Amino acid sequence: MKVTVNESHEFEFESSDLEKLDLLKRSASEFHVIEKNKSFAVKLEESDFKNRKYVISVNSNSYTVKIANGIDQLIKEMGFTIGSSIKANSIKAPMPGIILSVNVEENQEVKEGETLLILEAMKMENAIAAPKAGVIKSIFIKSGETVDKGELMIEME
Repeated sequence: MKVTVNESHEFEFESSDLEKLDLLKRSASEFHVIEKNKSFAVKLEESDFKNRKYVISVNSNSYTVKIANGIDQLIKEMGFTIGSSIKANSIKAPMPGIILSVNVEENQEVKEGETLLILEAMKMENAIAAPKAGVIKSIFIKSGETVDKGELMIEME
């Protein structure tokens, strides 16, 4: 996963790196961490779980942290980043998987960020959102079907 701190510093972590942390949970939002023989008091100040954005304080210094997992990174590589001026009209599968649900119909108006479908991949449910506001032109997939990486799923106007 990639972690961006204060929108300026990026770090990459593997799951195994997180398991190695010397971490003591003091309360629901307070932790004690020891790293390289240094002690850190960490407190979760704010959390936006849906957008994976958190504000934490480390020894009284505040940091905004955004976490991107493997799925987020694939979606970003495909150009579906939130907040960018996306002109893409084609929604393609970011990875192979199974369509769990299609939440839109042809000719339906959608808002940017609205969930279009749920794709199960690697035993995780992934909400695929509209990259921009628009109208659903064509739907090429159905619930229960499998898709390959890069396969056209939805076309927008």
